[in-house]
Amino acid sequence: MAAVVVPHLPPNLQNIQVRQPWRWLVQFHYGEPRLHYEIAPVAGRRGWEVGFHCEARDKRLNRVLLDGFRRHLFEIKDALGESIEAEMWDRGWTKIYEVVPDQPTTADFQAQIGRRLADIIICLHPIYVNLRNGVAQIHQ
Repeated sequence: MAAVVVPHLPPNLQNIQVRQPWRWLVQFHYGEPRLHYEIAPVAGRRGWEVGFHCEARDKRLNRVLLDGFRRHLFEIKDALGESIEAEMWDRGWTKIYEVVPDQPTTADFQAQIGRRLADIIICLHPIYVNLRNGVAQIHQ
């Protein structure tokens, strides 16, 4: 899956790390695996979830990041479209994501999903870096 995402990222974001904890789930991160971009099938529905997951053990950090992304939601939706959502999730986790309707898993569909995740990374990552740096300064 990295082969359909990384080439669509600008050079300064191509150092992303990839992990695939399960065959059906791929995560991309920049050094903090619990704060990652993800492609995964949607449980109980037909489609693929593509987005940024905040799954830190610190529920407050997840909430601070969600609140920060929500402050930028108008500009995020302007860049990525109205299908982007930002919400609380399971176990104190949060996510900024969209659901891409399911299609047969062809090379073209994989390329489409890869380009979409790259677009999401390009839009969200600068916001994430600013939010994460703000949290780091508070906790010094």
